[in-house]
Amino acid sequence: MVKTKRLNLSIATDEEMQKLILEETVEEMKQAYTEMLEGCQVHPFQRMWYAVWFMKLADGSDEIIGDLCFKGITNDGVVEIGYGIQPLYEGKGYTTEAVNALVHWAVSQPSVTRFEAETEPENIAS
Repeated sequence: MVKTKRLNLSIATDEEMQKLILEETVEEMKQAYTEMLEGCQVHPFQRMWYAVWFMKLADGSDEIIGDLCFKGITNDGVVEIGYGIQPLYEGKGYTTEAVNALVHWAVSQPSVTRFEAETEPENIAS
């Protein structure tokens, strides 16, 4: 688990990821979660680079307010980060806080050499 002042970030289990897949209504996200779960199963000792990381408030609430992920790790140590947050929590700095925390955590891992991220041009906040 990675903790910040306001958030707890934790890696989803396979069962939690299967539940996400079953409950997801957006086909693109369902496919992404499926690929993440497959990555965890193929690379069980590197699952932190494939699994969904849940974003929860540090107040002890069990509500998932968003999620993050690394889209695997290349042989030369490149990771790409992705993230999303529930609309109710947008504009409050939670995603920035979560991304900063995971980037700092990841750069401390010896296998990581570089980060990448991409966003749609109209996604001004990202």
